[in-house]
Amino acid sequence: MTTTGGRSRPVTLREVAQHAGVSVATASKALNGKADVHPDTRRRVEEVADRLAFTPNSLARAITAGQTGTVGLLTHDLEGRFSLPILMGAEDAFGAGRTSVFLCDAREDAIREQHHLRALLGRRVDGLIVVGSKTDPRPSLGPDVAVPVVYAYAPSDDPRDASVVPDNVTAGRIATEHLLTLGRRRIAHVSGDATYAAARDRAEGVGQALAAAGLELVGPVRYGSWSEAWGRAGVGAALDAAPGIDAVVAGSDQIARGVLDALRDRGVTVPDDVAVVGFDNWEPMIAGSRPALTSVDMNFETMGRRAATRLFARIAGSPDEGVETIAPRVVVRGSTASG
Repeated sequence: MTTTGGRSRPVTLREVAQHAGVSVATASKALNGKADVHPDTRRRVEEVADRLAFTPNSLARAITAGQTGTVGLLTHDLEGRFSLPILMGAEDAFGAGRTSVFLCDAREDAIREQHHLRALLGRRVDGLIVVGSKTDPRPSLGPDVAVPVVYAYAPSDDPRDASVVPDNVTAGRIATEHLLTLGRRRIAHVSGDATYAAARDRAEGVGQALAAAGLELVGPVRYGSWSEAWGRAGVGAALDAAPGIDAVVAGSDQIARGVLDALRDRGVTVPDDVAVVGFDNWEPMIAGSRPALTSVDMNFETMGRRAATRLFARIAGSPDEGVETIAPRVVVRGSTASG
């Protein structure tokens, strides 16, 4: 506490920052446990806060001065496949009890999006995270929105905006590289809707990995719908055209489920005869697959954390802009590795 005119008052975050020789934003990050603070800086700030008897309550008041402590998450993802893990990651970054998130589903409707946008701004949210339903660039909300905005999954078409997106080319490449390390050489690719950038980007990554190994895809990329029914039909057509296929890269976990069903119906053993890998590591699809499905995890929670971190930076006045990609990883299960 500091005494002024015979009356004590709480120490402010600005005073802690001044004594520690750092900015207010850095002091806030250090005391909130944010990862992007050097350990020596964090220790110095914490020591100053202890010495000045700076309390968590005064920290909360300093952070939320002039703000509501709320953020809007505006999604177009009807199934929650992307938005829910992104929301979880964002909430982790915002910190339990420090920032509340209002979730609104625009259902891929521009009019509904504007309605929700007005409602969120009416609640005086401090910022917005906008989650798309596919990875194709989407129209920017524009520079006249009254609060900072970060786009997740679907990038803004304005390079001055901040966007955080999955790396689907790398995802296709590492899925195929995984199969190649298992000795698979006759690889087919059954994917989703060719009008989606995600389908085309994953196919590009598959092609890159095969070319690097001096191989070609068995048959064409078989584009279709993002469904189990198409997975069954697509792999059936691929096997009819080339019976010697020993691996399938499925464009999504839903498609992979259909591929597994069709292979089982044909008496093909997975992974001994044909290995299968999917994308998204989506729990509802993974949970019921037989055998357990190897899938490329697009790290949506990491995407949410980065979106929240970048939103914090923009709220603090940082000119943060541009597209950031999140690296995927292969989660190996029984559909590619027996035993």
